[in-house]
Amino acid sequence: MTGGVRRALLGGVALAVAGVVAGWVLTAPETLPEDSVTADGGDAARGQTIFIIGGCASCHAVDGAKGEQKLVLAGGRSFVTEFGTFYAPNISSDPEAGIGAWRAVDFINAMKHGVSPDGSHYYPAFPYTSYARMKTEDLLDLWSYLKSLPASKQANTPHAVGFPFSIRRGLGLWKRLYLDPEPVVAVGVDLERGRYLVEGPGHCGECHTPRSAIGGPDHSRWLAGAPNPDGEGTIPNLTPAGGDIASWSEADIAEYLKSGFTPDFDTVGGSMTEVVENTGLLSDDDRLAIARYLKAIPPVAVAE
Repeated sequence: MTGGVRRALLGGVALAVAGVVAGWVLTAPETLPEDSVTADGGDAARGQTIFIIGGCASCHAVDGAKGEQKLVLAGGRSFVTEFGTFYAPNISSDPEAGIGAWRAVDFINAMKHGVSPDGSHYYPAFPYTSYARMKTEDLLDLWSYLKSLPASKQANTPHAVGFPFSIRRGLGLWKRLYLDPEPVVAVGVDLERGRYLVEGPGHCGECHTPRSAIGGPDHSRWLAGAPNPDGEGTIPNLTPAGGDIASWSEADIAEYLKSGFTPDFDTVGGSMTEVVENTGLLSDDDRLAIARYLKAIPPVAVAE
């Protein structure tokens, strides 16, 4: 082997090693410093409001649960996607099957960074791209409320995800593209509450915003409607250019979020039924704040 060939081979090996190291660094989970969260919780009563607007029970209660059983967050509900089938985990207060043994910093890392206590990336079927915009104090309040709920020993169902999506480390690159804590729409102070509820804990964009080929939200078409993840029809365009809602007033939207009745006396249906069950428990001020934000965002005309 000549010196030139040897140098070329060594150079190729060095480049390959550098590529592996760079990939490892770029895909590394980002978490809060261990000492950055000094409180172990917040106000559970305020946390209940965050729980309601977040619709936590809609995903994490056992499918078909009613009444008080919706507060047993045992998980198990399936979500079928083009990337695989994901199952909502047990987030009850059980220390083994649930999240009862977590610390507050673990909870905030999960919600804002999509990272588990063991340092693994969570799949974005868990809407942390929205929760990343939440205030730490609200998350501490929610954490206190969750700890007050019943424990369940139900084991988690493993996700059914094939290669290459089964390699969770690769989600580090996905997060670099799509995990952004900054607001999607710039608004004035008078619209800030509605923006926060919609873009953060309410995670409305997770269903109402179209996605890229790799499952990331397309913010250029924010809330412009998307295919129904349940497989039938489409999720409506919520912008001022969107179908029937374009003619709705702020009061009409607020009333729909309270009672489920549209201005023409139709009623809510499908998966939105559970959403209205939650928004109906919010204050009139919060429902009106959501409505004012929706009427103020940029119109995006997309075929529904």
